[in-house]
Amino acid sequence: MPAPGEVPHVWALRVSSYADALPNSLVLLDAAERERHKAFVRAADRASYAAAHVALRRLLGAYTDADPAALEFTRETCPVCAGAHGRPALAGGAGPHFSLSHSADMVLIAVAGTPVGADVERIPEGRFVDDVARSLHPRERDELAALPAQERLAAFARCWTRKEAYLKGTGEGLAGDPARDYVGSGAAPATLPGWSLADWTVDEGYAAAVAVADSV
Repeated sequence: MPAPGEVPHVWALRVSSYADALPNSLVLLDAAERERHKAFVRAADRASYAAAHVALRRLLGAYTDADPAALEFTRETCPVCAGAHGRPALAGGAGPHFSLSHSADMVLIAVAGTPVGADVERIPEGRFVDDVARSLHPRERDELAALPAQERLAAFARCWTRKEAYLKGTGEGLAGDPARDYVGSGAAPATLPGWSLADWTVDEGYAAAVAVADSV
């Protein structure tokens, strides 16, 4: 597995590529995951959730030389409210740091030797961008407002995946303030103290980013 300071290992997969194998893979999920899986109304959402969590279990099982179905997960303490809904982790502190994200037909998983966050998003529609952009850092809002409409959607997706990856890495998630830290919407992400933030190339129509802490 990657050691602290090494580049994180990152996997991207298409849910539709594994559709035929998913029904037989649900046995790897624990009771809570199966309940969450059943709760999705849309079949596409069920497939996305299942593919993401089955893939995560198989990867972590390989890293820890453990039965994927026997892995137990927990949540670290949230740095915002001290609740038990921070970064996901393997119970008992075993294994690497990891982060999971899925959107529509795409799954992204990052594994690292230090805290890590990963996010993938399908490039959204204009109305969604207009609504959510109000929550961004003031400089990011100004950058997006200055762009032609045909460029704004991809720029927003770059900015949002960077921001989510970083907030997932810190353990705050969306409990953190999206307006607090500047990650940028341009071709390269901004520098964040103590973190390495990078865009990740995935299939057309999606944006993705990975943030990894410089130290544990």
